[in-house]
Amino acid sequence: MTHPFHLAIPVRNLAEAKDFYLNTLGCRPGRSADHWIDLDLYGHQLVCHVDPSLGDDGQVRQVKNEVDDHGVPVPHFGVVLPMAEWQDLAERLTAAGTEFVIEPYVRFKGLAGEQATMFFLDPSGNALEFKAFKDLQRLFAVD
Repeated sequence: MTHPFHLAIPVRNLAEAKDFYLNTLGCRPGRSADHWIDLDLYGHQLVCHVDPSLGDDGQVRQVKNEVDDHGVPVPHFGVVLPMAEWQDLAERLTAAGTEFVIEPYVRFKGLAGEQATMFFLDPSGNALEFKAFKDLQRLFAVD
């Protein structure tokens, strides 16, 4: 049995975050108040909390770590999707003009961890990674 995760993230503006997560990513809304909103992110509970220290122009602070010759933003979060669903999301985001931190591609080609991946930011600078494996049984495989 898979257990849904719960993740709370800071956002600079609740309306902006709600628009992004509902309309760009297709999340469903849950409970909310004037300073937070619950979202259904592929069956997981994502909660956006307003962080006044970010300000209207603020962005979440990140560092980058090299993975497969790409600067991966840290911290980041996301969901492992079935390959067809990942491809549909990548096409939808590309068509919407999403600015990718790392464009959709397949990394670790030919290795146990081969996976399709893409990274992009929400309006507050929270980094998201969505990935897919041809065989989900390889999620934790090592060479």
